[in-house]
Amino acid sequence: MTEHDGVRDLLAAWAVGALSPAEERTVLPHLAECEPCAVEAERLRETVRLLDGPPPPGGDGTPGGTESSVLSTALTRRRPATHAVAGHAAPYAATVSGLTALLPEADGRWDTPVVHGWDVHATVAHLLAADEHLALPLGLDASVPPSPVAGMDWEDAWHRRTADVIAHERGRTPRETVGAWSAQAQALLGAPEARDPGRAARAMTLMGVRLPVADHFLVRAFETWIHTKDIGTALGLAVPPPPEEHLSRLVRLAVRVLGPALGPTAPPVLFSVTGGQEWVLGPQGEPVRAELALDPVDFCLLVGGRYAPGAVPRRTTGDEGAVRHVLERAASLAWL
Repeated sequence: MTEHDGVRDLLAAWAVGALSPAEERTVLPHLAECEPCAVEAERLRETVRLLDGPPPPGGDGTPGGTESSVLSTALTRRRPATHAVAGHAAPYAATVSGLTALLPEADGRWDTPVVHGWDVHATVAHLLAADEHLALPLGLDASVPPSPVAGMDWEDAWHRRTADVIAHERGRTPRETVGAWSAQAQALLGAPEARDPGRAARAMTLMGVRLPVADHFLVRAFETWIHTKDIGTALGLAVPPPPEEHLSRLVRLAVRVLGPALGPTAPPVLFSVTGGQEWVLGPQGEPVRAELALDPVDFCLLVGGRYAPGAVPRRTTGDEGAVRHVLERAASLAWL
């Protein structure tokens, strides 16, 4: 059996989101290069949509309300085979699955503006560049020629690599860029560090932050979800937040990074997320000067640069200056 025949046998499973990670690593790059298989895959996916029926009424009683969109249903139903990865990589697997479910909705609209002057095509190219920062140290090959970043600090290197990858991908079709991003994401999920918590415990400095590899997988989940939401917003489609368990992991990661960023002289603030944990941010053992409570999704969007410090919905008591310092430092962490 040829690779072409093998992929055609898997297209029905692809249409309903039932491929294993190993199968996706075979199917998605093939679809990026084989027009007949891509056409057949699209036909099968449309059949699945028709069998699922129309979306339920929206909040205003009309069919197809934004929060009840077909996309929202697909993203909610489409769950990765998380048994194949350890818990620390499950949020990344889920966000990869969510973006994979979203991107077919961009067909014919790849030039829709999204964020940072990027359209949908360029945003996917950025994720290809961003995931590479973890992929290369784990021994995976780059799919785009290297950039001359030797001697640059991490922020300059980050921006240069994104610009170079976007420029490279402009010479390819959106389908090819999606195939390259997906193949790299699946390779990351197939790496030993995604499956073995022991191997993922070693520390690594990426993007100016030294964290265990397990936490760098959470960073990849964080950024993938933020940009999935960016693309969904640009296309007028609802993107649900990560599952509660995954969202909690993202919040705890953001708190761990935010704490040291506040500096040793920051006035202590009791920070909590709605319905979740609370932490004292700032020097321990000193009286708390203020309390700050945020919705967990809003907190992640603040850290992701999608809220201005003064605009994020919040509940506060006490020293407003101390609260403002926390909000401003949280927003300053954004590199997304």
